[in-house]
Amino acid sequence: MNVISFPLDQNELEFTASGGTTVRRSVLPSGVRVLTETVPGAQSASVSFSVAVGSRDETNGHFGSTHFLEHLLFKGTKRRSALDIAIAFDSVGGSSNASTGKEHTSYYARVQDKALPLAIDVIGDMLTSSLIDPVEFENERTVILEELAMNDDDPQDVAHEAFASAVLGTHELGRPIGGTEATINAVTRDAVWEHYQANYRPQDLVVAAAGGVDHDQVVRLVEQSLLDAGWRLDLAAAPRPRRAQVAAQIPAGRKLQVINRPIQQANVLVGCQGLIGQDERRYAMAILNTILGGGMSSRLFQEIREKRGLAYSVYSFNQGYSDGAYFGLYAGCSPAKTTEVTRLMLEEFAKLAQDGVTAAELELAKGNINGGMALKFESTQARMSRLVGTELINGEFYDLDATIEQFNAVSAEDVRELAVDLLGRHRSIVAVGDIAETHFDEFL
Repeated sequence: MNVISFPLDQNELEFTASGGTTVRRSVLPSGVRVLTETVPGAQSASVSFSVAVGSRDETNGHFGSTHFLEHLLFKGTKRRSALDIAIAFDSVGGSSNASTGKEHTSYYARVQDKALPLAIDVIGDMLTSSLIDPVEFENERTVILEELAMNDDDPQDVAHEAFASAVLGTHELGRPIGGTEATINAVTRDAVWEHYQANYRPQDLVVAAAGGVDHDQVVRLVEQSLLDAGWRLDLAAAPRPRRAQVAAQIPAGRKLQVINRPIQQANVLVGCQGLIGQDERRYAMAILNTILGGGMSSRLFQEIREKRGLAYSVYSFNQGYSDGAYFGLYAGCSPAKTTEVTRLMLEEFAKLAQDGVTAAELELAKGNINGGMALKFESTQARMSRLVGTELINGEFYDLDATIEQFNAVSAEDVRELAVDLLGRHRSIVAVGDIAETHFDEFL
C-alpha cells in the first residue's frame, strides 16, 4: 500500500504510485514547493499555483479580499494585460481558471504538454506580479457584486450558504467564501493589497503539475517565472506550516432558519456538524453518504423520488475542513410537501442508524466509490488537485490502490456507528421557499 509522507523539512522525494506514474516533490530554499506526477503517455498537462489562504483567514477590514484576489490576478501584470493573459491560453487551446475555498486558493490551467512552459510563465506572472490596478479594482467590485447577485437568485445556493452558517454559527468556516454585498462594498484596494502581500510569498506557494510533465523542467520553469517577477529565491525560508487537523469545539448554531422566497419549490436542508477532512472515519462517511443519499440507488433517492415522487433532487453530503465540518440531507420539493419530505429524510437516516446497512448495500457502495475514483484519476486535473491537497492539508499521499484499500476496510458496523453519532448531534434545519417556520414544528 502506497502511503507516502511529505515532511515539510524534506527537500526531495520521489516514488512510483499505482498505475506506474512517478511522483516527485522538491522544496526550494525559498520555501516554494513543487510537486509533479508524470503520467506515461499523457499528452496534456494540468498545473496550479496555490496558497493556503482562504475566506476563513480574512480578518476585520479584509473580508472579501480572498475572492477579490481570485478575480484581480487575471486583470493584468507588469508584463501582461488582461487580454494578453486570455490570448495566451486561447492561442494554445488551453483553459485557465481559479478557485477560492475556505482554506486555500488556486490558479490553474490545462494545456497540451508542449504548452506547459507558457502556462507556468503566465500563471506565475499573474500570481507574483498582479498590479491590483485601482480602476480595475473598482470594475471588478461591480463584477463580484453581480456574481453574488446571481448566486442569490439560486435558492439552492442560498440554502447551502445559510446551512453552513446555521450549523457552524460564528465560526469563520461558517462565512460565505465569496463574501457578502456588505463586505465587498466595504473592502478597500489597500486592504486587498495588504492581504496579497501577506499571503502570496515564496514560503506560501505550492506549484503542482500532472500529466505529460518532467519534474526537473517544471522546477526550472517555476524558478525562472518567479525570478522574472523579482522574487528573492535566494532568501532561505521554511514552508508555511500546515493547519492542525483537529476538530474544534464549535458551539451549536441555529436550530431553524427559514428564508421566505416567492418561488415554486422549497429547498430544505437538515443536518449537523460533520466529520473534519482528516477524521479517520472519513472513509465510512463516504460509504454512508453513498448508501443514504449518494446516487440513484441510494435510500433517499429511492424512497422520496422513485417510490413517492415527492422531489426531483435529494441527496446527502459531508463538507469537511481542517477543524470544522457540516453534514446534511437536502431535498427540493413542493412547499406543501415540505413537512412530509423532511420527515422522510430523517426517518431514512434514523433507520440507517438503528438497523445498519445490508451486505449488498455495502458492496454496492464500495464498488461505486472505487470505480468512480478510478475514472476520476483518468484526469490530469484530478491528479494535480490530489497533489495540492496532499501538500496543503496533511502531507500524506494516498495513491489509488491505498485509497481503495481504506474504503474496502470499512465494515457495516463502522457505518452504523457513524450514523448513530451523527444522528445524536445538535440538529439545524434551513429552508428557502414559500414556506413558514411552522412546517418544521415537529422536528424541533
